Amino acid sequence: MASVARQLAPIRALVVDDEPLARRNLTVLLRRDPDIGSVAECGSGLAAIDAIRESKPDLVFLDVQMPECGGFDVLELLGGELPPAVIFVTAYDAYALRAFEAGALDYLLKPFVDSRFARALSRAKDKIAHYTPLQAQPARRLVVKGKGQVLFLNVADIDWVEAAGYYACLHVGADTHVMRRTLSELERDLGDEKFIRIHRSVIVNLDRIHGLELQDGGEYEVALRSGVRLQLSRRFRKRLQHRLGARSGA
Repeated sequence: MASVARQLAPIRALVVDDEPLARRNLTVLLRRDPDIGSVAECGSGLAAIDAIRESKPDLVFLDVQMPECGGFDVLELLGGELPPAVIFVTAYDAYALRAFEAGALDYLLKPFVDSRFARALSRAKDKIAHYTPLQAQPARRLVVKGKGQVLFLNVADIDWVEAAGYYACLHVGADTHVMRRTLSELERDLGDEKFIRIHRSVIVNLDRIHGLELQDGGEYEVALRSGVRLQLSRRFRKRLQHRLGARSGA
Protein backbone atom coordinates (compact mmCIF):
# COMPACT_ATOMS: atom_id res chain seq x y z
CA MET A 1 0.00 0.00 0.00
CA ALA A 2 1.42 3.39 -0.96
CA SER A 3 2.38 5.75 1.85
CA VAL A 4 0.26 8.85 2.38
CA ALA A 5 2.00 12.21 2.24
CA ARG A 6 1.74 14.29 5.36
CA GLN A 7 0.64 17.89 5.37
CA LEU A 8 3.71 19.81 4.28
CA ALA A 9 4.69 22.29 6.97
CA PRO A 10 6.92 25.26 6.09
CA ILE A 11 10.25 23.78 5.08
CA ARG A 12 13.36 24.71 7.05
CA ALA A 13 16.29 24.88 4.64
CA LEU A 14 20.04 25.16 5.18
CA VAL A 15 22.56 26.22 2.52
CA VAL A 16 26.15 25.09 3.09
CA ASP A 17 28.90 26.50 0.88
CA ASP A 18 32.23 28.20 1.56
CA GLU A 19 31.56 30.71 -1.25
CA PRO A 20 29.25 33.59 -0.14
CA LEU A 21 27.98 34.23 -3.68
CA ALA A 22 27.01 30.59 -4.15
CA ARG A 23 25.14 30.64 -0.83
CA ARG A 24 23.32 33.83 -1.77
CA ASN A 25 22.21 32.47 -5.16
CA LEU A 26 20.62 29.43 -3.55
CA THR A 27 19.12 31.47 -0.72
CA VAL A 28 17.43 33.84 -3.20
CA LEU A 29 15.94 30.95 -5.15
CA LEU A 30 14.70 29.22 -2.02
CA ARG A 31 13.04 32.33 -0.60
CA ARG A 32 10.99 32.73 -3.78
CA ASP A 33 9.19 29.49 -2.98
CA PRO A 34 6.12 29.82 -0.72
CA ASP A 35 6.72 26.38 0.83
CA ILE A 36 10.07 27.47 2.27
CA GLY A 37 9.59 28.75 5.80
CA SER A 38 13.19 29.67 6.67
CA VAL A 39 16.64 29.60 5.08
CA ALA A 40 19.85 29.51 7.11
CA GLU A 41 23.42 29.59 5.83
CA CYS A 42 26.73 28.01 6.84
CA GLY A 43 30.13 28.81 5.37
CA SER A 44 31.85 25.56 6.38
CA GLY A 45 31.18 21.88 6.87
CA LEU A 46 32.03 22.05 10.56
CA ALA A 47 29.51 24.82 11.13
CA ALA A 48 26.96 22.80 9.17
CA ILE A 49 27.31 19.80 11.49
CA ASP A 50 26.54 21.96 14.53
CA ALA A 51 23.67 23.73 12.76
CA ILE A 52 22.05 20.49 11.60
CA ARG A 53 22.25 18.96 15.06
CA GLU A 54 20.81 22.05 16.71
CA SER A 55 18.12 23.24 14.27
CA LYS A 56 17.17 19.95 12.52
CA PRO A 57 16.53 21.39 9.02
CA ASP A 58 14.30 19.52 6.58
CA LEU A 59 16.39 20.32 3.51
CA VAL A 60 20.13 20.90 3.09
CA PHE A 61 21.96 22.13 -0.01
CA LEU A 62 25.50 20.93 0.59
CA ASP A 63 28.66 21.85 -1.28
CA VAL A 64 30.97 18.90 -1.95
CA GLN A 65 34.34 20.61 -1.72
CA MET A 66 35.03 22.78 1.32
CA PRO A 67 38.21 23.31 3.37
CA GLU A 68 38.76 20.97 6.33
CA CYS A 69 35.37 19.29 6.14
CA GLY A 70 33.67 18.63 2.80
CA GLY A 71 30.15 17.53 2.04
CA PHE A 72 30.87 13.81 2.29
CA ASP A 73 32.59 14.35 5.63
CA VAL A 74 29.52 16.19 6.89
CA LEU A 75 27.21 13.27 6.08
CA GLU A 76 29.55 10.70 7.57
CA LEU A 77 30.08 12.65 10.77
CA LEU A 78 26.36 13.22 11.24
CA GLY A 79 25.81 9.47 11.35
CA GLY A 80 22.13 8.86 12.05
CA GLU A 81 21.29 12.56 12.26
CA LEU A 82 20.90 13.12 8.52
CA PRO A 83 18.22 15.60 7.38
CA PRO A 84 15.23 14.25 5.41
CA ALA A 85 16.53 15.68 2.12
CA VAL A 86 20.13 16.48 1.11
CA ILE A 87 21.04 17.95 -2.28
CA PHE A 88 24.72 18.14 -3.20
CA VAL A 89 25.89 21.22 -5.09
CA THR A 90 29.26 21.26 -6.86
CA ALA A 91 31.12 22.46 -9.91
CA TYR A 92 32.42 18.94 -10.59
CA ASP A 93 30.44 16.01 -11.96
CA ALA A 94 32.96 13.38 -10.83
CA TYR A 95 31.28 13.02 -7.44
CA ALA A 96 27.75 12.27 -8.65
CA LEU A 97 27.75 8.50 -8.08
CA ARG A 98 29.39 8.85 -4.68
CA ALA A 99 26.82 11.50 -3.71
CA PHE A 100 23.89 9.16 -4.34
CA GLU A 101 25.67 6.32 -2.55
CA ALA A 102 26.06 8.64 0.45
CA GLY A 103 22.32 9.23 0.56
CA ALA A 104 21.93 12.46 -1.39
CA LEU A 105 18.54 13.04 -3.01
CA ASP A 106 19.89 15.05 -5.95
CA TYR A 107 23.06 16.51 -7.41
CA LEU A 108 23.14 20.08 -8.76
CA LEU A 109 26.04 20.85 -11.06
CA LYS A 110 27.17 24.48 -11.03
CA PRO A 111 26.23 26.59 -12.87
CA PHE A 112 22.63 25.40 -12.98
CA VAL A 113 19.56 27.04 -14.49
CA ASP A 114 16.45 27.91 -12.46
CA SER A 115 14.43 25.08 -14.02
CA ARG A 116 17.00 22.51 -12.87
CA PHE A 117 16.89 23.95 -9.35
CA ALA A 118 13.07 23.82 -9.43
CA ARG A 119 13.14 20.10 -10.29
CA ALA A 120 15.51 19.37 -7.44
CA LEU A 121 13.39 21.35 -5.00
CA SER A 122 10.25 19.56 -6.17
CA ARG A 123 11.88 16.20 -5.50
CA ALA A 124 12.94 17.41 -2.07
CA LYS A 125 9.39 18.49 -1.21
CA ASP A 126 8.06 15.07 -2.16
CA LYS A 127 10.75 13.33 -0.10
CA ILE A 128 10.04 15.52 2.94
CA ALA A 129 6.29 14.96 2.63
CA HIS A 130 6.75 11.18 2.74
CA TYR A 131 9.69 11.16 5.13
CA THR A 132 9.83 8.54 7.86
CA PRO A 133 12.83 8.86 10.20
CA LEU A 134 15.21 5.91 10.05
CA GLN A 135 16.65 4.30 13.13
CA ALA A 136 19.78 6.23 14.03
CA GLN A 137 23.07 4.50 13.16
CA PRO A 138 26.16 4.88 15.35
CA ALA A 139 28.70 7.41 14.16
CA ARG A 140 31.98 6.10 12.77
CA ARG A 141 33.96 9.32 13.25
CA LEU A 142 33.71 12.38 15.48
CA VAL A 143 34.91 15.93 14.83
CA VAL A 144 37.22 17.22 17.55
CA LYS A 145 38.04 20.93 17.33
CA GLY A 146 41.17 22.15 19.05
CA LYS A 147 43.32 25.25 19.00
CA GLY A 148 44.37 25.66 15.40
CA GLN A 149 43.38 22.16 14.34
CA VAL A 150 40.45 19.91 13.50
CA LEU A 151 40.71 16.16 14.10
CA PHE A 152 38.55 13.41 12.66
CA LEU A 153 38.57 10.79 15.39
CA ASN A 154 37.67 7.18 14.62
CA VAL A 155 35.06 6.04 17.15
CA ALA A 156 36.63 2.56 17.34
CA ASP A 157 39.84 4.13 18.72
CA ILE A 158 38.12 5.60 21.80
CA ASP A 159 38.89 3.81 25.08
CA TRP A 160 36.48 5.65 27.35
CA VAL A 161 34.65 8.94 27.72
CA GLU A 162 34.02 11.02 30.83
CA ALA A 163 31.73 13.98 31.43
CA ALA A 164 33.20 17.35 32.38
CA GLY A 165 30.27 19.73 32.78
CA TYR A 166 29.06 20.76 29.33
CA TYR A 167 32.10 19.08 27.83
CA ALA A 168 33.22 15.49 27.34
CA CYS A 169 36.77 14.12 27.54
CA LEU A 170 37.54 11.38 25.02
CA HIS A 171 40.43 9.15 26.06
CA VAL A 172 42.31 7.56 23.17
CA GLY A 173 45.42 5.76 24.37
CA ALA A 174 47.63 8.34 26.04
CA ASP A 175 45.75 11.24 24.43
CA THR A 176 42.71 13.11 25.72
CA HIS A 177 40.44 15.15 23.44
CA VAL A 178 37.82 17.58 24.70
CA MET A 179 34.49 18.10 22.92
CA ARG A 180 31.69 20.54 23.63
CA ARG A 181 29.09 17.75 23.82
CA THR A 182 27.15 16.31 26.72
CA LEU A 183 27.66 12.69 27.66
CA SER A 184 24.06 11.89 26.71
CA GLU A 185 24.61 13.29 23.21
CA LEU A 186 27.78 11.24 22.79
CA GLU A 187 26.09 8.13 24.16
CA ARG A 188 23.49 8.47 21.41
CA ASP A 189 26.14 9.04 18.71
CA LEU A 190 28.34 6.14 19.82
CA GLY A 191 25.45 3.68 20.03
CA ASP A 192 25.19 0.73 22.39
CA GLU A 193 26.75 -2.01 20.28
CA LYS A 194 30.33 -1.19 21.26
CA PHE A 195 29.92 1.30 24.11
CA ILE A 196 28.23 1.14 27.50
CA ARG A 197 27.70 3.56 30.37
CA ILE A 198 29.22 2.32 33.63
CA HIS A 199 28.65 5.48 35.69
CA ARG A 200 26.52 8.58 35.28
CA SER A 201 29.66 10.35 34.06
CA VAL A 202 31.55 7.56 32.24
CA ILE A 203 31.07 5.58 29.00
CA VAL A 204 33.45 2.73 28.11
CA ASN A 205 34.35 0.91 24.91
CA LEU A 206 33.45 -2.74 25.59
CA ASP A 207 36.43 -3.93 23.56
CA ARG A 208 38.77 -2.16 25.98
CA ILE A 209 37.48 -3.87 29.14
CA HIS A 210 39.88 -6.39 30.67
CA GLY A 211 37.64 -7.36 33.58
CA LEU A 212 35.88 -6.33 36.79
CA GLU A 213 37.71 -6.06 40.10
CA LEU A 214 35.93 -6.30 43.46
CA GLN A 215 37.11 -3.70 45.95
CA ASP A 216 37.26 -3.99 49.76
CA GLY A 217 34.08 -1.96 50.22
CA GLY A 218 32.07 -4.33 48.02
CA GLU A 219 32.12 -2.02 44.99
CA TYR A 220 33.54 -2.95 41.59
CA GLU A 221 36.01 -1.23 39.33
CA VAL A 222 36.21 -1.70 35.60
CA ALA A 223 39.76 -2.58 34.59
CA LEU A 224 40.72 -1.51 31.09
CA ARG A 225 43.42 -3.16 29.01
CA SER A 226 45.40 0.07 29.25
CA GLY A 227 45.64 -0.28 33.04
CA VAL A 228 43.07 2.43 33.77
CA ARG A 229 40.62 1.65 36.61
CA LEU A 230 37.13 3.17 36.52
CA GLN A 231 34.40 3.12 39.16
CA LEU A 232 31.39 0.96 38.29
CA SER A 233 28.12 2.34 39.59
CA ARG A 234 25.68 -0.16 41.12
CA ARG A 235 23.01 1.27 38.86
CA PHE A 236 24.85 0.05 35.74
CA ARG A 237 26.51 -3.10 37.16
CA LYS A 238 23.89 -5.69 36.17
CA ARG A 239 23.68 -4.45 32.58
CA LEU A 240 27.46 -4.40 32.19
CA GLN A 241 27.81 -7.92 33.60
CA HIS A 242 25.12 -9.13 31.22
CA ARG A 243 26.84 -7.51 28.22
CA LEU A 244 30.24 -8.91 29.16
CA GLY A 245 28.76 -12.37 29.68
CA ALA A 246 26.99 -12.25 26.33
CA ARG A 247 30.17 -11.22 24.53
CA SER A 248 32.16 -14.06 26.14
CA GLY A 249 29.48 -16.64 25.38
CA ALA A 250 28.71 -17.18 29.05
